[in-house]
Amino acid sequence: MTSQTNLFNASRLQGIITYPITPFSANGEVDIKTLSVLIDQLINSGSHAIAPLGSTGESAYLNDEEWTEVAQASIKAVNKRLPVIVGVSDLTTQNAVKRAKIAEKAGADAVMVLPVSYWKLTPDEIFNHYAKIADAVSLPIMVYNNPATSGIDMSPELIVQLFKSIDNVTMVKESTGDIQRMHKIRLLANNELPFYNGSNPLALEAFAAGATGWCTAASNIISQWPLKLYQAIQNNDIDLARELFYKQLPLLEFILKGGLPTTIKAGLKLKGLPVGEPRKPLQALDEAGNKKLQTLLQTLETFS
Repeated sequence: MTSQTNLFNASRLQGIITYPITPFSANGEVDIKTLSVLIDQLINSGSHAIAPLGSTGESAYLNDEEWTEVAQASIKAVNKRLPVIVGVSDLTTQNAVKRAKIAEKAGADAVMVLPVSYWKLTPDEIFNHYAKIADAVSLPIMVYNNPATSGIDMSPELIVQLFKSIDNVTMVKESTGDIQRMHKIRLLANNELPFYNGSNPLALEAFAAGATGWCTAASNIISQWPLKLYQAIQNNDIDLARELFYKQLPLLEFILKGGLPTTIKAGLKLKGLPVGEPRKPLQALDEAGNKKLQTLLQTLETFS
């Protein structure tokens, strides 16, 4: 497997990693121009890395041509100003490898691999899935554990085995919302495996547990709040961090329960950047949801 000598330095991936939505035009096509505008906004507002084509980016709802277009356009829009981590997920190892190669050729700094399954995969099948991707590209790999969307729940033991056995595997995003898993990953990996929180309502606890960063879609609509929380943690100002977290928690819970593509797209529209509706079968946020979201955003603005 690939030597780590020339791999992207995972230590650069600290702080707030933002997952942009994938904008669609009125006729349902990918809107690359608006995507570029959004990425500029995310960079200018302080995000530390950009991660297109995750769950928030509706990766599962894009065909191969659209996926490639979004990956290439996102990397081009970032233009090396920040690290770019491209989400790679597919039912088949073959297509996941194909997408990882596309991301590498386009200039991605890393790939985030979420194993997805129709049939329940064994630990050996999951391991081999990652090993095949690692053999195919020289990019570092972020292991992504999100059973709510993938149907696969990787144990801390398996995640650490991937890290110790596959050179390209250099980091993990944990999204189960189980803080004990984060502690266990740190223990099993002797604090050598950087982990990133993928559960918005767990952000404060995750940083307290030693998370290297927070992977979030919230920065699309409340960019300064996650950033200020991270800065407070860095300054060891726990009282301020706690205050900042609990003020934004109602919105974090709302966007999670309402579905990230649905709520984030509604939030961007409320803030003056129409990005289209989520792709069917996902539905746009209803009237009551929009009113609730607007109230939550306005409440945070009064604290600013």
